[in-house]
Amino acid sequence: MSWNRENKWRAGLVVLGVIFLFAAPNVFQLFTIINMTTAIAFAILALSLGLIWGYGGILCFGQTAFFGLGAYAYTVAAINFGGSTWAILVAILVAMLVAAVLGYFVFYGRVSDVYLAVITLTVTLILYSLMRRTSGPEYKIGKSLLGGFNGITSPPLNMPWDTSQFLFPEHVFYVAMAALILAYILCSWLVQTHFGRVSVAIRENELRAELLGYDIRLYKMALFTVGGGIAAVAGVVFCNGVGRVTPDVFNLYNTALTIIWVIVGGRGTLIGPVLGAILLFYLTSSLGTQAVLNNNLVLGAILILFVLLVPKGIVPSFTEWWDNRRALRTSRRKEVRMRRRRSRLAAANGEAGDER
Repeated sequence: MSWNRENKWRAGLVVLGVIFLFAAPNVFQLFTIINMTTAIAFAILALSLGLIWGYGGILCFGQTAFFGLGAYAYTVAAINFGGSTWAILVAILVAMLVAAVLGYFVFYGRVSDVYLAVITLTVTLILYSLMRRTSGPEYKIGKSLLGGFNGITSPPLNMPWDTSQFLFPEHVFYVAMAALILAYILCSWLVQTHFGRVSVAIRENELRAELLGYDIRLYKMALFTVGGGIAAVAGVVFCNGVGRVTPDVFNLYNTALTIIWVIVGGRGTLIGPVLGAILLFYLTSSLGTQAVLNNNLVLGAILILFVLLVPKGIVPSFTEWWDNRRALRTSRRKEVRMRRRRSRLAAANGEAGDER
């Protein structure tokens, strides 16, 4: 698939997203809108991992760490500032700072991919355990009690020019969709820049990229930091969708889910992780209404099936099938044209022979 064709696909997806942005609140009920906001938050989280893993080759088990840090930083900052505008910026900066510091020690320390996964998973579990132990009144940041395993009630988003005017769930959905569209546009632009092409080259062959003069540690750390910032945006959207943030945002289940979303949707694409997150979110939500099948069992079966049968994921497999189908149709058309041309030439030669 050429870059021009990819740009057309991305532009089409953005247009569809904008149409859905304005149509959904007028079609669906309030409960559905809240669920869709949560699904969008998970889609942004999956997009962040799809960026760093699919294009940078960085398998990170800690995207939920930045997701949770974004949610907690936003909530604490909003309570202390009395508004959400600056709190959103604080959440993104905190997550990016932590990602940059962690990335510096990991990538400049030449940590291998396996140990990178272990370290990021360990950081996530440490945050999970730490936040669960903050239930006492002494655990607070400014005016915000951390709340332990009960978490903190998240202040709703407000208008930037009026902190007393809060957004309703329908308006939060608009913000969530806008965040997803902007994050998708940012990632699409980033992977087409020189930085993005170098990141892909590093993913394919680190040694060759380094021999060409690129500082692979700096590129990896920068991509890792951007991914952390996007995950923080997902955390902000999530806590505004559900109205609360608890230590469960750091749990192992969410960590595994994020990786499954990317595997199912397809690495090396941006729309794949988004699609995988939304599909599996609604699948697990529908499974939660019955008692026959266990969610974890179903997700495990899906992961095994995709690893064995569809290792490229939904979007790359569909794209490959579609390209092959178009190529086959094109070759058949060329073959039909050649046959017609031969027939016309044979007929012309026959008429010339009769005249002689």
